[in-house]
Amino acid sequence: MNIKNLLKKTNSKILLIVLDGIGDLPLKDGKTPLEFANTPNLDKLVKKSATGMHIPVDYGITPGSGPGHLGIFGYDPSKITIGRGVLEALGVGIDLKETDVAVRGNFATVKYEKGTPIVVDRRAGRIPTEENQRLIKYLSEHIKKIEEAEVILKSGMEHRFVVVFRFPHKVTSEVETINDTDPQVVGKSPLSPSGKGELAQKVANIASQFIAKVAELLKNEPKANYVLLRGFSVKPILETYEERYSLKAGCIATYPMYKGLASLVGMKLIKFEGMDIKDEIEALKREWNNFDFFFVHIKKTDSYGEDGNFDAKVKIIEEFDKHLPEFLELNPAVLCITGDHSTPCLMKSHSWHSVPVLIYSPYVLGELSKRFTERECLKGELGIFYAYKLIQLLLAHAGRLKKFGA
Repeated sequence: MNIKNLLKKTNSKILLIVLDGIGDLPLKDGKTPLEFANTPNLDKLVKKSATGMHIPVDYGITPGSGPGHLGIFGYDPSKITIGRGVLEALGVGIDLKETDVAVRGNFATVKYEKGTPIVVDRRAGRIPTEENQRLIKYLSEHIKKIEEAEVILKSGMEHRFVVVFRFPHKVTSEVETINDTDPQVVGKSPLSPSGKGELAQKVANIASQFIAKVAELLKNEPKANYVLLRGFSVKPILETYEERYSLKAGCIATYPMYKGLASLVGMKLIKFEGMDIKDEIEALKREWNNFDFFFVHIKKTDSYGEDGNFDAKVKIIEEFDKHLPEFLELNPAVLCITGDHSTPCLMKSHSWHSVPVLIYSPYVLGELSKRFTERECLKGELGIFYAYKLIQLLLAHAGRLKKFGA
């Protein structure tokens, strides 16, 4: 359904908090991290909230972070493809053009066997961001252009960076057929980039030259002596939140990729210092009067899930719970707490499992779930629904949708 004709303006504010990868499976004492954690504030809130589970993309489909967030933003991820390179580039503030191919890069460590690089560490020991910045400055000074493509480099966090190949002509999504060069495991050689079609192959050849130039320039580095490229992509055109939902939206996130996702749908990136939940709350308080909709992203729940670190995931959930009253003090018309996907510690990866959802507003049935956990949210009034329907529920609870039909 196209809900544009039902939208109406109000002063109500919507706060969407995304605990990345929050969904999980039983691992310790038969419990998930949400079940194991001590969460008195969430326990109190959930009893006054509507709860349920969302399916990020479709049954049995494991989403990446891009599709996972697009869904909870209200865009059907099964119909939209966004490359990781674009997300990273937007997240670090590169203004992408229709002539650009954006690629996510990892600094990596390789050893050479008979002249062939073998990956020893796909993330170069997660070098400090300051070291990354030094390397990118050095590479930028020595690699400015390859054939007809201008080379634009920008640091991300730790081992991550972005490279954009800017051409004198428009590029198409054909370039997204180019494979990643990351072999995904150590002990193997990086893959050679290759694409389907004349344009894609031209870009792949330029990428190969870039990798070779970097390897030569960094050959004496103790850790970051190579680069792996992922997510060759071009910027898609999407309706903004203002156009689609009549919402002035702001994003509070620490990692570039999530800033990129928010930027792609027209959210304003709110700048702040620090990496902790308390720093995000301070930014939220400062900007509270300037937006209708806030997306607050909390990353570490996902990171610890991918590490298989059950105890650390429990700890970050408990830390969030301690800060929950500060979010509630802002008195949003609607507060939603959910995740973009599940990241079970048991699997050490994203998974296809449904994700807990909590919606707090004056207009809920409530008293169906006793805790904000996977099993308890299954008892809630929202049931199980596709993630891209979540935004309609938030708009309705905020009084931003008119009646449909006579």
